Amino acid sequence: MNKQVSLSGRTMKIVNSYVNDLFERIASEAASIVRVNKKRTLGARELQTAVRVVLPAELARHAMSEATKALSASSR
Repeated sequence: MNKQVSLSGRTMKIVNSYVNDLFERIASEAASIVRVNKKRTLGARELQTAVRVVLPAELARHAMSEATKALSASSR
Protein backbone atom coordinates (compact mmCIF):
# COMPACT_ATOMS: atom_id res chain seq x y z
CA MET A 1 0.00 0.00 0.00
CA ASN A 2 1.21 3.53 -0.73
CA LYS A 3 2.57 5.23 2.41
CA GLN A 4 0.79 8.45 1.49
CA VAL A 5 -2.61 6.77 1.53
CA SER A 6 -4.33 6.13 4.84
CA LEU A 7 -7.59 4.49 5.79
CA SER A 8 -9.86 5.56 8.60
CA GLY A 9 -10.72 3.17 11.41
CA ARG A 10 -14.28 2.93 10.11
CA THR A 11 -13.02 2.03 6.63
CA MET A 12 -10.74 -0.65 8.08
CA LYS A 13 -13.70 -2.14 9.98
CA ILE A 14 -15.69 -2.32 6.73
CA VAL A 15 -12.80 -3.94 4.83
CA ASN A 16 -12.22 -6.38 7.70
CA SER A 17 -15.91 -7.30 7.73
CA TYR A 18 -15.86 -7.87 3.96
CA VAL A 19 -12.77 -10.10 4.13
CA ASN A 20 -14.21 -12.10 7.05
CA ASP A 21 -17.46 -12.57 5.12
CA LEU A 22 -15.55 -13.87 2.09
CA PHE A 23 -13.56 -16.31 4.24
CA GLU A 24 -16.77 -17.56 5.86
CA ARG A 25 -18.46 -18.04 2.47
CA ILE A 26 -15.46 -19.91 1.06
CA ALA A 27 -15.18 -22.11 4.17
CA SER A 28 -18.90 -22.87 4.12
CA GLU A 29 -18.85 -23.74 0.42
CA ALA A 30 -15.75 -25.92 0.87
CA ALA A 31 -17.44 -27.78 3.75
CA SER A 32 -20.49 -28.37 1.56
CA ILE A 33 -18.29 -29.75 -1.22
CA VAL A 34 -16.63 -32.14 1.24
CA ARG A 35 -20.05 -33.35 2.44
CA VAL A 36 -21.42 -33.80 -1.09
CA ASN A 37 -18.34 -35.83 -2.07
CA LYS A 38 -18.64 -37.89 1.14
CA LYS A 39 -15.08 -37.11 2.15
CA ARG A 40 -13.73 -36.67 5.65
CA THR A 41 -10.97 -34.16 4.94
CA LEU A 42 -10.81 -30.72 3.39
CA GLY A 43 -8.05 -30.46 0.82
CA ALA A 44 -6.65 -27.97 -1.65
CA ARG A 45 -8.98 -29.16 -4.41
CA GLU A 46 -12.10 -28.48 -2.32
CA LEU A 47 -10.82 -25.03 -1.37
CA GLN A 48 -10.04 -24.19 -4.99
CA THR A 49 -13.49 -25.31 -6.07
CA ALA A 50 -15.09 -23.23 -3.31
CA VAL A 51 -13.12 -20.15 -4.37
CA ARG A 52 -14.27 -20.63 -7.95
CA VAL A 53 -17.90 -20.92 -6.81
CA VAL A 54 -17.85 -17.93 -4.43
CA LEU A 55 -15.73 -15.43 -6.35
CA PRO A 56 -16.27 -14.03 -9.86
CA ALA A 57 -14.16 -15.78 -12.52
CA GLU A 58 -11.42 -13.17 -12.92
CA LEU A 59 -11.05 -12.63 -9.18
CA ALA A 60 -10.95 -16.39 -8.58
CA ARG A 61 -8.15 -16.72 -11.14
CA HIS A 62 -6.13 -14.01 -9.40
CA ALA A 63 -6.78 -15.58 -6.00
CA MET A 64 -5.53 -18.97 -7.23
CA SER A 65 -2.45 -17.38 -8.76
CA GLU A 66 -1.60 -15.48 -5.57
CA ALA A 67 -2.20 -18.58 -3.43
CA THR A 68 0.14 -20.61 -5.63
CA LYS A 69 2.84 -17.93 -5.38
CA ALA A 70 2.44 -17.73 -1.59
CA LEU A 71 2.73 -21.50 -1.20
CA SER A 72 5.79 -21.60 -3.43
CA ALA A 73 7.45 -18.81 -1.45
CA SER A 74 6.69 -20.45 1.91
CA SER A 75 8.11 -23.82 0.87
CA ARG A 76 11.54 -22.41 0.02
